[in-house]
Amino acid sequence: MKTGIIGLPQVGKSSLFIMLTKQQVAQRAHGNPRDAHLGVAKVPDDRLDRLAALYHPKKLVHASVEYADVAALSQEALNETAFAANLRNVDALAHVVRAFEDDSIPHVGAIDPLRDIKNIDFDLIVNDLGQVEKRLERVQKDLKKMKSLEVEREFDLLKRAKAHLETERPLRELEMTPEDKKRVRGFMFLSEKPILYVLNVGESPTLGKDQEEAIAKYGVTEAAARPNSGAIAVCAKVEAELAEMSDEDAAELLSSYGLTESGLVRLIRKTYELLGLISFFTVGEDECRAWTVERGSKAVNAAGAIHTDLEHHFIRAETIHWDQLLEAGSEAEARARGTLRLEGKEYIVKDGDVMHIRHSG
Repeated sequence: MKTGIIGLPQVGKSSLFIMLTKQQVAQRAHGNPRDAHLGVAKVPDDRLDRLAALYHPKKLVHASVEYADVAALSQEALNETAFAANLRNVDALAHVVRAFEDDSIPHVGAIDPLRDIKNIDFDLIVNDLGQVEKRLERVQKDLKKMKSLEVEREFDLLKRAKAHLETERPLRELEMTPEDKKRVRGFMFLSEKPILYVLNVGESPTLGKDQEEAIAKYGVTEAAARPNSGAIAVCAKVEAELAEMSDEDAAELLSSYGLTESGLVRLIRKTYELLGLISFFTVGEDECRAWTVERGSKAVNAAGAIHTDLEHHFIRAETIHWDQLLEAGSEAEARARGTLRLEGKEYIVKDGDVMHIRHSG
C-alpha cells in the first residue's frame, strides 16, 4: 500500500513524512525539486506485539505502508509528467492542511483549512477533466471506425465522469460498479483516489483536546463524511519530535499533552479504514507477522497474500481470534476449548484473526 502526501507550501508535509517514516528529508534543491521522497512506515499493532510476547519468535514482522512526500501541489506542478506520475502511482492521498498559526512560517491569506481543501481538490478535478476529455476524443474516433460494446461502455462512463467533474466534484464521489472501476483503473485519476485530510494543528498544552475538536472547529466534518474521504488532526511538529525519542520518553511526552497514543498510530489506523483494509496474523516460534488484506477477503485470498502456492494448494485454515489465543495461552489449550477451529475457502477473514494455512503443496 502506498500513500502520497500532498499539500500547499509550508503546511508541514515533510514533518508528517518524518513522523511516519522516521526518515529525515534531504533538501530537494540538491536534486529535481519535483522529486518525491520515499519512505516506509511500520504499522504499529499492539495485538501483534502481545502475540509475540507469547511466542518469543526469532523474527517479528509488522505490516508496512509506503509513503511518497511530493513537492508542493499546484496546477503547474500537475502539468509536469514526472510530478503527476508520482501521484498516479499511489493508492491513497494524505492531504496535509495547515491549521496552525506561526508568524515565522509564511502563509498566503488567513488560516482556512476548508478553503485549502477545496483548492487542492479543484486542482485534482481540473487535471482529471483534461485527461477525460482527451480520452473521450480518442474513443469517439475509435467508435467511428468500428462499433464495439466494450468501447461504447467506456464512452458512456467517460461522459458520466466528465459531467460529474464539471460540477466540481471529485471522481471518488462518483458511483461506479466494479466493472466501471476496472475500465478507469489504467487512467489512475487523481481525484478518484481515497483521500485523508490531515489537519496539522499547532502545539499547545491542550493538544489532546485541540486535536479532538479540530475537524468540527475548521468546518471539515462534511468534507470528511463524503465517499472515500476522511479526516484526522495531528500536530506534526510534536510527532516529528516523538519519532526521534525512545518509547519511554515518547510515552511521557504524549501524556504531558493529554494524549494516549501517537498521531502515527491514529493516522495509519484511519488510512486502513479509508482503504477498507484489515490485518491478520501468522504466529510461531520462528516468526510472528502481520499481513494486510481487503476487508471481506476470503480465507483462500488471505493464503494468497502469504504466498501464491498456499492459495493454489489451500485445504483449510486453522483460525482463532488474537484475543482468544492470548486468553487460552497456547494453541493446544485453544484447540481443547474449541476456539481454534478449521475454516474453508469461503470463510471471511476478520480483523485480528490468527491463521495457519493447511495446504497440499
